[in-house]
Amino acid sequence: MWHSYNGFLAAGLTWGLIADDPVVFQAKIFFLVCAGVAGLYGAATASRRILFVQTVPALIGLALVLLTR
Repeated sequence: MWHSYNGFLAAGLTWGLIADDPVVFQAKIFFLVCAGVAGLYGAATASRRILFVQTVPALIGLALVLLTR
């Protein structure tokens, strides 16, 4: 299940890279927030390492998307 969920996130973020406006901004925000929440959940339930591997990059990406808006 964990692998399929991350596949869903990867597909959504890829869609955010190729989608046209106005959908592209919302897709990026939605899937980056999902990746961050998944990282928080993974860090709480599986390994704290996930916080640095998944949550921190998602938050950095989210900040960059918001700054470019």
